[in-house]
Parts: sequence; structure tokens; C-alpha cells
Amino acid sequence: MSTDKSAKGIINAIGGPDNIRSLTHCATRLRFELNDADLVKAEDLEQIPEVLGTMPQSGDRYQVIVGGAVESMYSAIKSLPDMKTHASNSQSDDDVKAAARSKARGKNAWLDTFFEYLSDSFRPILGVLLGASLIIAFAAVLDAFEVVNFRAADKAPGWVFIDSMWHSVFYFLPIMVAFNAAKKLKVDPWLGATIMAAFLTPDFLKLSNSELYTTLQCVENEAIKKATCSTEVFGLPLTLPDYSGNVFVPLMMIPVLALVYHNLKKIIPSNVQMVFVPFISMIVIIPLTAFLIGPLGIWIGNGLGFGLAWMNATAPFVFAIAIPLIYPFLVPLGLHWPLNAMMLVNIQTLGYDFIQGPMGAWNFACFGTTAGVLYLAIRDKDNVMRQTASGALAAGLFGGISEPSLYGIHLRFKLAYSRLLAGCLAGGLTIAVLSLPYGGVKTDAFVFTSLLTISVFDPAWVYLIAIAVAFTTSMLAVIALDYRPLEERPSYIRKNTVTLPENTVGVPIEGKVISLDEAGDKVFASRALGEGFAVVPEVGPTGKANVVAPITGTISSVTKSGHAFGIKSADGTEVLVHVGIDTVNLKGDGFDVKVAKGDQITAGSPLVGVDFEKVAAAGYATTVIVTVTNTRSFAAVTPVLADHAAVLTPGVTTQR
Repeated sequence: MSTDKSAKGIINAIGGPDNIRSLTHCATRLRFELNDADLVKAEDLEQIPEVLGTMPQSGDRYQVIVGGAVESMYSAIKSLPDMKTHASNSQSDDDVKAAARSKARGKNAWLDTFFEYLSDSFRPILGVLLGASLIIAFAAVLDAFEVVNFRAADKAPGWVFIDSMWHSVFYFLPIMVAFNAAKKLKVDPWLGATIMAAFLTPDFLKLSNSELYTTLQCVENEAIKKATCSTEVFGLPLTLPDYSGNVFVPLMMIPVLALVYHNLKKIIPSNVQMVFVPFISMIVIIPLTAFLIGPLGIWIGNGLGFGLAWMNATAPFVFAIAIPLIYPFLVPLGLHWPLNAMMLVNIQTLGYDFIQGPMGAWNFACFGTTAGVLYLAIRDKDNVMRQTASGALAAGLFGGISEPSLYGIHLRFKLAYSRLLAGCLAGGLTIAVLSLPYGGVKTDAFVFTSLLTISVFDPAWVYLIAIAVAFTTSMLAVIALDYRPLEERPSYIRKNTVTLPENTVGVPIEGKVISLDEAGDKVFASRALGEGFAVVPEVGPTGKANVVAPITGTISSVTKSGHAFGIKSADGTEVLVHVGIDTVNLKGDGFDVKVAKGDQITAGSPLVGVDFEKVAAAGYATTVIVTVTNTRSFAAVTPVLADHAAVLTPGVTTQR
């Protein structure tokens, strides 16, 4: 399927252009804000090859997981003619906010909004953060091999220039965060960036020059090994912290700016807003940030950093194990951003960070799980999963990005999570034991934990052993225990598969085999769809069971609602498996589709997991119908009726 076709399919399944209030993307996900999330057809989305999964959220927010190709998919969606037309008819800010308030669902919609604010403040700069982290890794490797001492004050100009290539990202990070945060809150992003930039200008930094200003007073802060200075401005005391690299201040300042900005737009005439809204915002927010928000943000950031540092120093063993164990639950919900921000604060205040080391154990446990899945996919000749896992593994090992693995595999197969947690525990325990004499694994740079950034951690040998243990533990756990439910594993299917006699179509589910005349559907009874049989299923106490393939062949069709499947065998037999009567009306509710069009399957392979109790409770017959749709190609197609038939016992025999 082409990207353009997939993009159109995503928009149609999401409810069409008119259902979209806004669309953004992160490293792996398309993020929709919708007018009505009930219009989303999740089953249609999951039929699109590029879609790895979906994640509904409160407040009519909806995420579609695409993986590493998200940017090209986003561009393809924005280029669709329908989207261009829709853009010109978008709602006003007031309309959007009113709709959001009226449609917000769930008790914690405000919490989703808060974490989405954090996420969207960082999301657009992930690329430059990754680029900077790789430059740092390159520098660390040269430093490790004593090619150059990057910590020396008298480095050659060329190496100083290389420093500037990565240091620019972290020095001006507050401006970048302010820009993105302002954009998220519908404020002119350049206004947010300008206000934050005021505190990184040579003029503001000059206020800390004791030779120029005699009112300057500095106090050495032993905790961060830096002096905190203050001076007088218009007779008021002004604290002069180092704002470079700080992310708490812009995150706190922008909501206050948004409050001022939007109120000014309400009271200032539109023909002069361009001049006076930025002007008044700047003369209000810059002093407010300098005298109040900035020092408060620095204090909060330092306090949280010192608190975590105290925990790491007081209970390093517990800390090293806890971090990798909580990250697998934080990342899917977007709750990891506060910890990521703390890493930056630690580097700015303490000169090093102690969270990224244990966090690396979680990342490599994640990648190890994916490696195990890839091994099984190659062994079982599962081409779809092989492609998914190989792409996710490459993104993880070389980019340090966990989302393709997490959303493409681990959240789809819940058993993979227990294998992942085993690796997290083993990696965290390794760091806890080996780094105890060193006070933990530390780094003086913010990096993405990948193979390329191992050298920035100290002690590197402890970190290397820990991530290797995490990776190997998860990989071996998946290989030994699998990541799929028992009934979906090839070994189970082979063990429990009855070899069908030649020219036979098997029964897809245990139960009573009846003729099409008794199935309760006039179309099937007319044999318009071919001769065949029906099964009144017998299921266990859970009311759930798999409907399996009655022949070996290729999946030729899968309905969007997951209730009907077409299969064509190598000898030309064409079979339709139809679960229930009129169950198309359930729109996939109660159906867990296991296959996709084009899949090669063997007799006995699960086609769909069905909650038969839910189907019956909705008022629909649960009868499973199987027909040979190309009956006319045979001399005879003869049903084999039985009061009780096991799975894959003959349902019809064919004769050419």
C-alpha cells in the first residue's frame, strides 16, 4: 500500500477531515485532537499496514502509532486535497475550546492535557537532541582513546568549535522549549522564544559582572559548586541564575504568558494587536520572569534534582532498580517527560545526571525483547513481524528510540511485557550491585541511550555490562517463553492440528455441524456463496474461542469488522469463513483478528478470537459458516454433518 493511500485510509478511519481539530506528530505517533472520538473506526486503522497500533485518550484525543515513518505519513496526510480544503474551514480558537470542554471525557482529562503540554514542548526538538547526543558520543569516544581531552580548558580552536556544535542545543534549549510551549498554548511562538532569549543575551549576563556593578552579591552554593549572584534593578533585588539549559523556567513562564496574551487579544482592538499585544506581553512577562518565575523555576528544578540526588545517595540500590522498572509504564502514557526534564536540570545544576544510567537498562531490555521477537519471526517465517521487529530494533540500538518497539510489539502482545520487565529488573539489579562503590552510573551529557552513546557513561564498563544483561535477559525470555498466547504459537498449532485428508475442508471450531439450510441465513441457504456447512460452536466457560483456518493457503480477504475471511489454497480451493449471522453490525466489537490479507496460513491457524457471549448478548446468532465459494469448479462438494465435531475434522469433501 502506498503512503498516499495509507494516509487517505487513516483520515477516513479517523472520521474524515471534518472530525479533525488538530494534527501533530511525535517521533512515532500521529496525535489527533478530534471533534468526536466515537467516529473513529479502530478496526479500519489497524488494517492499514503502516499502522502499528492505536491509543485513544481522554478529551477526544487519539493517537495512531506509525513508527519511524511518522514524518512522511504526516506530510502525506497534510498534502491530501481534502485536508487542504479542510484547513481553510477550520474552527476558531473559541469554538475549539468550547467543543473540547463539552466533549472532554474521563476524570483526568486535565492530567492528559498537562502531560501533552510537556510532550509537545519537547517533541519537535527530539531530532536535534538526538543529533547533539551523537556528537557528544563521538567526542566521548575520542576522549576515551585520549585523542583529545574534551574537558581541558585549553583545547585547540577546532575542538572548541566541535563543542559548540552540540553545546548550542543545550545552551539555547530554554528558547526552543519556550517556542514549542507557546505554540502549544496558541501564543505567538516567537514571542515566547523572545522572552526566554532575554535571559541569555550578553546584556543580561553582563549583570553578573562584579567589575561593572558594585551592587553585585554572590554566594557560593556548595550543593551545585556554583555561585548564585544577585544585584539591584530599579531598587529591587534581582537573582541572576544561569538560565542556559534550564527547562523548568520556560515551562512555567509560558502558561502565565498565555493568560496575559489571550486576555490582551480580547481587550485590544484587532487593528493594533500586532503592535501592542507583543509589546505589553514583553514588558509584563520579562520582569515577572526575572523577579519571580525564573528564580522560582530554578528553585523548584534544583529542589527536585537534589531530592532525587538524595534518594540516589541514600538508597542507590533501590533507585537503580526502580528507575528501569517504572519507565515501561511511564513511556506509553507520556509520563516520562518530567524525568527527562530532570535529567537536563541535573546536568545544569550538578554537572552530571544519575537517572540516564538506570534508564538505559529499561531501554535495552526493551530492545532485547524486540530482538527475541525478531528471532522467533525469522524462525517461524513470519514476514510481517520480521519487518516490524527489524525496523524497531534498528531504531532502538542506533537511535535509542523505544516507541517503535513499545507500540509496534510490546503493547500489542501483553506477554512481551513480562519478558521486558524481567530484563529491566536484571539490568537495574546489575547497575545497583556493580555501581555501588561509585555512587551510581553517571553522565555529564543528555543523550539517547543507544549503542553509540555507551562511552558517555561513567563507569562505562558497569553501564555496558548492565545493558548487556538487560538486553540478553529479555531476549532469552522471549525466545524461551514466546511472546504470543499459547494458542497462537506455531508449535502449539502444529501439535494440535489434525492432518486433513486430501480434498477436505475442516471444521474451524468445535461444535455441532449442520447443513446450510439450518444455518439461519437465506443467502447461505440458497448456495449463492457455494456449498458448505455451518457449526453451532461449543465454547468453554469464558465464552471465548478461536475460529481457525479450515484449510492451508493464503488469506485473500478480511472484512473490516473481522467477522469474515476468504482463503485460497494452493490447489485452487476457495473458502469463505463467516462468523455469526449479521455480525457485521457489531463493527468488530468482540472480534480479535489474528491475520491480515496476504498472510500465508496453515490449517488450524487462528483467524479470529471471538467473544461468543458478547455476540449472543447483542442478539446475533453465533453460528460459524464455511462455504466453498468456487463450488462450480468441482464435480461434487459434499457436507459431512455431525452432532459433535472436533476442530479440523472434515466439514466437506470435494471431488474434481
